Amino acid sequence: MAKNIQAIRGMHDVLPEQTACWQFVEQHVRDVLGAYGYKEIRLPIVEKTELFKRSIGEVTDIVEKEMYTFDDRNGESLTLRPEGTAGCVRACLEHGLLHNQIHRLWYYGQMFRYERPQKGRYRQFIQLGVETYGMADADIDAELIQLSHRLWQRLGISDTVELQLNSLGTIEERAVYREQLVEYFSVHKEQLDEDSQRRLLSNPLRILDTKNPDMQVLVEAAPKLMESLGAESKAHFKGLTDTLDTLGIAYTLNKRLVRGLDYYSKTVFEWVTTELGAQGTVCAGGRYDGLIEQLGGKPNHAVGFAMGMERILSLLENRKELANIKSIDAYMILVGEAAKKTGVVLAEKIRDSVPHIRLQMHCGSGSFKSQFKKADKSGADYALILADEEVSSNKVSIKFLRTDEEQRTISIAELIELLKK
Repeated sequence: MAKNIQAIRGMHDVLPEQTACWQFVEQHVRDVLGAYGYKEIRLPIVEKTELFKRSIGEVTDIVEKEMYTFDDRNGESLTLRPEGTAGCVRACLEHGLLHNQIHRLWYYGQMFRYERPQKGRYRQFIQLGVETYGMADADIDAELIQLSHRLWQRLGISDTVELQLNSLGTIEERAVYREQLVEYFSVHKEQLDEDSQRRLLSNPLRILDTKNPDMQVLVEAAPKLMESLGAESKAHFKGLTDTLDTLGIAYTLNKRLVRGLDYYSKTVFEWVTTELGAQGTVCAGGRYDGLIEQLGGKPNHAVGFAMGMERILSLLENRKELANIKSIDAYMILVGEAAKKTGVVLAEKIRDSVPHIRLQMHCGSGSFKSQFKKADKSGADYALILADEEVSSNKVSIKFLRTDEEQRTISIAELIELLKK
């Protein structure tokens, strides 16, 4: 007997009993984004490798260790996208969307990174990305935070996430700060771990984000980026925090919240949780005014965020918001040949009259008892019963599966009105 083929490590299936939860979250995502006037853009899963080398940087862990890269039959290097921002900017430049225009866009789909699989982190994962272009002021930064905050409220997880903020200043201000960091950490180089020593010259800001407990005292004493900011950067950040205060959105200033890539500027933010262990960030965003020019476009303003959907689903486990999710509203039980013929027509009439109903009709043989068990197991609210008596009287018996209401036999018109309600 041939050996069963297993899924690739870190690439998981979403089974039918799980998809209802995904659809619940996805519908709220669409509703919230639509409420703010954001439009969906759909992007290729495969891009030229050069796109990510230019945007993410060749000396980052993502490019050096985590990308799924291969040569196609023409010898061109292609990569399964590890993130969506670069592809979104590429698409906007390619199709001329950034010339004197303002855009609010979102995308959703699979991303790929070769890393150690663990709870909430996979080698193939689903990511929601939201990107905005052409707006310089802090009001759009605040809108993105408010949008994500509304999503947490809709999903019922606003009590489990905390907003952290920081400002990276302009690219020029950060260049000055970078020199200060290199000078400081070089003096204490013997206290740096292997990763930090490697980052000292290539990506020193990432040292501030180290999780190594032995380095915390050293990092806390490092120069503070906020002290290097100019008046314009400070005013931008104050505009953001003033708006959040007006909206009543709580936040924490995290001076160690950074991005290692040069194109980030000013606002950076993360929504974090303590419920997912080490993988505590569920949403990360910020302003990346330098990326468009880096990818060949004219200088422009951009700010956005991304969230891993598997982590959101993990936060929703065992919550009441998912307890009542069902994929079927009504299950039709058919007893006898006459009922089978009548049931096919009746089921279509119900679907025509009640377009949003999810009605499953029993197919194949089976006793009334076995069909009723399947109806109950399906999670449906109602069992619609057709047997000889119902067929002859042109009626349907309805059994309420989730309440104590008594079973009754009603006309087709009465049934349709009940289901509409």
